[in-house]
Amino acid sequence: MQSPATTSKLLQHPQDLLIPFEGAMARTSSLIGLEAEKFGIRSDGTPLHFRDVVAIMAELRSRFGWTAVSESDEVPLIALTRANASITLEPGSQFELSGAPLPDVHAVAAEVQQHREELASLESAKNVHWIGLGYHPTARDSDLDWVPKGRYPIMQRYLPTQGSRGLLMMRRTATVQANFDYRSERDAIKKLQVSLALSPIVQAIFANSRLAEGKLTDLASNRAWVWLDVANSRAGLLPKMWNPDATLGDYIAWAQDVPMFLLKRGGTVKQATDYTFRRFMAEGIEGEHATLSDWETHLNTLFPEVRLKSTLEVRSADGVPAHFGNALPAIFAGILYDQEALDAAHARFFSLGYEAFESARADIASNALQAKIAGQSVQSLAVELLSLARSGLKRRDIRNAQDQDEGIFLDPIEALVNDGQCVGDSLLDGINDDPRKLLSEVISRASY
Repeated sequence: MQSPATTSKLLQHPQDLLIPFEGAMARTSSLIGLEAEKFGIRSDGTPLHFRDVVAIMAELRSRFGWTAVSESDEVPLIALTRANASITLEPGSQFELSGAPLPDVHAVAAEVQQHREELASLESAKNVHWIGLGYHPTARDSDLDWVPKGRYPIMQRYLPTQGSRGLLMMRRTATVQANFDYRSERDAIKKLQVSLALSPIVQAIFANSRLAEGKLTDLASNRAWVWLDVANSRAGLLPKMWNPDATLGDYIAWAQDVPMFLLKRGGTVKQATDYTFRRFMAEGIEGEHATLSDWETHLNTLFPEVRLKSTLEVRSADGVPAHFGNALPAIFAGILYDQEALDAAHARFFSLGYEAFESARADIASNALQAKIAGQSVQSLAVELLSLARSGLKRRDIRNAQDQDEGIFLDPIEALVNDGQCVGDSLLDGINDDPRKLLSEVISRASY
């Protein structure tokens, strides 16, 4: 963890922008951190509001040793921390576990199970159903309130100027993500490039948001559809990084030219959307000059399908029930943490090129595994991907008490993909679409 003196360091030279990445490369670990969002709803489909989740967080704090995090005296509880994990809230009160960096997928799965057990024991959540979906199944805009977090009003004002679906993204979507280490610039770029190429395939595997406002839609993933028009300057598949000779400097240059969201000083948050970070470094804002903390905050407000910061974060999957969610870190651990699998994935998938994947995104949002990339079915590419991941996990050979390697977490996903089903297909298979029964069946099947 960096000291306050480090994070307040003024950025005076271009090479100072390398500091967060150099710190990551100084580590020798190969850890995994899972981030899993879910919706809390009542049996009638009513979404949880901020007051509801605050009560839940307060009970977690009192019973299980979590520490409260506040942003102001007016909002004394906005998040929780415990050891290296946290519980945070997305703008529509989506409930997120940001797990600790852990050595293997077995440990990640154990952490998720502990979180589920803690939630299940809460008196304040006894009438709450936690569901793993990529898009809120019932809520309309008028049904949701806003979590009073400092940056959210800025995003609420700004994102609609950059695309038509930014507010839908903020309050109605949920995701499962994972973070991984890198050891050098070359390692970081290769892992970034491979992960960018895998992201549309992974999006198809985990597509799980066909339901919206209580009705089944024609989209396999409403969440993927939303992300097609949020803020393209800060989202998507990073076309500049598909150059075989791309460097960390190219990623930093892209990040510098993306508009900022905010400038935070003490407890005050100011909108800074008229400034790119490059302009902020050159000119300052109202007498304030760019610090390392500002740069790290800015890196965290970028929304590409794969985000590079002090870790590499994969971001393309819909929210899913926990037993499917554990497959996400397993897929990427098998690829990113095994050199043979990483090299093979780079040769097989990255070589298809940016245009092939970018042009398939709308098709994937609609048709998931039945879509095509460069004339090839996404299902066939997903089968190849899972085979590579399993071989990488086998070589990692990290076993649990039952002498099973991490490949066990691929089993539920692999069975679906072999049948041409995404997660959402399996959850909705044979479901009764009578509106009177649809919700109860979805709640039961999508239980987190």
